[in-house]
Amino acid sequence: MKKMTRQAVFRKLGALYERMASVYAETSAKIGLSCEGCEENCCTSYFQHHTYVEWTYLWQGLNKLPEDKRNEYIRRSEDYVRNAKGMLENGMRPKIMCPLNDDGLCGVYKHRLMICRMHGVVNTLRQPNGRQLSFPGCFKCQDLTKDMENVPVIDRTPLYKELVGLEMGLLGNRIRTMPKVDLTLAEMIVMGPPNLNG
Repeated sequence: MKKMTRQAVFRKLGALYERMASVYAETSAKIGLSCEGCEENCCTSYFQHHTYVEWTYLWQGLNKLPEDKRNEYIRRSEDYVRNAKGMLENGMRPKIMCPLNDDGLCGVYKHRLMICRMHGVVNTLRQPNGRQLSFPGCFKCQDLTKDMENVPVIDRTPLYKELVGLEMGLLGNRIRTMPKVDLTLAEMIVMGPPNLNG
């Protein structure tokens, strides 16, 4: 795929995110899954993200915020990274509130990343090597589906393929030489926008 303008990539990513939202809404409705009244909070899940396109789009959202709000999120992200590192060093999987969470609402909701949009429902993903990964959904979803005969499942594979296509469109030939992304959202914020011109 040839390199695309950043504007075109973001337009397509916005459309992809809308499709994710509609697939998620349809699937969660079939399950009867809602975040309302849930005692767990998915925003404390330890997620790592893997694309420059989402990292760049996240920063587009952060840059639209007033400077004091953005700086608050950066400070919170620094705390998150420090605390998560300590937990990982002690053999614990971090369970820390996302630095963008403001009383249950995402501070960059329109620019939140794919995993934030798809986590919750049962889903599968076929890797390029053919290996199939399955995710059982959040605790509430697992509880709701435990006695279901035909559990609704989202196949994330076509959505991920499209995301990879946008990654290629953003990076062009540099996709071969850029370091792999394996970062939490907080690390993406602390590190600043990715340098795509290097």
